Amino acid sequence: MQSHSMSRGVKAALLAALLFGAATPLAKLILANASPWLLAGLFYLGSGIGLAVYRKITGAEKVSLPREERLWFAGAIISGGVVAPVLLMTGLTSMPASGASLLLNAEGVFTALLAWFVFKENFDRRIALGMLSIIFGAVVLSWPDSADLSALWPSLAILGACLAWAVDNNLTRKVSLNDASWVASVKGLFSGCTNLVLALLMGASLPSPAVVVAAMTLGFLAYGVSLALFVVALRHLGTARTGAYFSIAPFFGALLALILGEPLTTPLIVAGLLMALGIWLHLSETHEHAHIHDETEHEHEHLHDEHHQHAHDSAVLPGEPHRHVHRHSRIEHTHAHFPDSHHQHTH
Repeated sequence: MQSHSMSRGVKAALLAALLFGAATPLAKLILANASPWLLAGLFYLGSGIGLAVYRKITGAEKVSLPREERLWFAGAIISGGVVAPVLLMTGLTSMPASGASLLLNAEGVFTALLAWFVFKENFDRRIALGMLSIIFGAVVLSWPDSADLSALWPSLAILGACLAWAVDNNLTRKVSLNDASWVASVKGLFSGCTNLVLALLMGASLPSPAVVVAAMTLGFLAYGVSLALFVVALRHLGTARTGAYFSIAPFFGALLALILGEPLTTPLIVAGLLMALGIWLHLSETHEHAHIHDETEHEHEHLHDEHHQHAHDSAVLPGEPHRHVHRHSRIEHTHAHFPDSHHQHTH
């Protein structure tokens, strides 16, 4: 169970980081002369529309969000799609991007701290050290020649944006059993429309149609598909571990920039080593103890494993993923596990 969950979750988290990290150097190539806030809106909108079209083409089932999860989802959308971008742009208008790039690394830290101490997700020394190693790598990678962090209020605004995104990550974890493409599509549509309207109200103007199409296409991949994969990773790994893997996105962006012609630097090498150490610490984690699963009923895609032993009206092939409402009986057992959707117990 742990190896299957780890495999799916780690692959999803790393691919999400790869797609998101690749957006930065690609955006510099095609979107250099547009408003950053406007581009954020186009990215989000492209992700929402792209995933909505994908769901239509593939005939994805309609999603009905459980009543008890609607408040969590609304909170995630508002904190990550409205509050965070507004705070980020407020800070960026009054401080250099060099200082902002360092402060943005706080999102991973805040995400883990909220997961561990507010939402009570389990962690041990190994996971904490791995998280720190990855974050230090991100700091090394983004450390500029001269970072100006002297302005207190702009710095606090950017840290507030990081906190809002961290809240978004933890609240999205609460709805991660729902169809990942639907979750990412709704968040993209809402965030895209909000950021686009705010940018236009602040005086930004739409770029050429070609740039709009390029931005929305890039947004579909780097924001939409990436976010859907992030939701899958949340389902299998929990919030803090997913956030740690996702924090290597700047490294993937730097690697792509290297391929596009930028020079290999010492910070890139050091950051890569630190991030590799952090990933190894996470991948080599073993967490096993006796724990109890309370009786519950919910709906999500699953296989028939030790946590899903129930009857069907029609035959289901072994190892075939399927989705339906199902009930879990109360069970107590011992096995290696992560703080995934079925292991939210206290320690």
